[in-house]
Amino acid sequence: MMMPATFVDPKAVVRSLPIAPQGTVADFGCGAGYFSVEFAKAVGDEGNVIALDVLPSALEAVESQMKTQGLKNISTRRANLENENGSGLPPASVDWVISKDILFQNEKKSVILREMARILRPGGHALVMEWSPDAASVGPDAGSRIAPEDLKKLIAEAGLTVGQEIPVGGFHYAFLVTK
Repeated sequence: MMMPATFVDPKAVVRSLPIAPQGTVADFGCGAGYFSVEFAKAVGDEGNVIALDVLPSALEAVESQMKTQGLKNISTRRANLENENGSGLPPASVDWVISKDILFQNEKKSVILREMARILRPGGHALVMEWSPDAASVGPDAGSRIAPEDLKKLIAEAGLTVGQEIPVGGFHYAFLVTK
């Protein structure tokens, strides 16, 4: 029997990941910052999260969440990740990259994944999450979704290693990726 489709619970997902305190995290396409906030809690006061988005409204939402939750270890930065070196971060400077629901809506998927590889430290991880092609009742139209096998190929072409699939609820699928 198939499990019913559910929405992603950022707190549960982050709790399931091997996140070390004091790490540096880049949240690609941070949106309202639900993952930025949970990663900020996981890395603690000595760690930091850089929330990146092309939309100023998204960055404002993250800043609002930071204030509400009393977090001081998140910085926001406007970035177009479809440009080469789009994050503006130095090479091999982060321990984690979060990429949730951004690849399906961007033409230059390989540029974004290469940027992920560029800024990850050797041994660093990424959480790459996209809309499941099987759960088309919610979310973007089926034509813009990426099949898991296609995403694995794109990740490998960027020089990263796809590890285990992370359970994130039926509307999405996610991979733990390593540099």
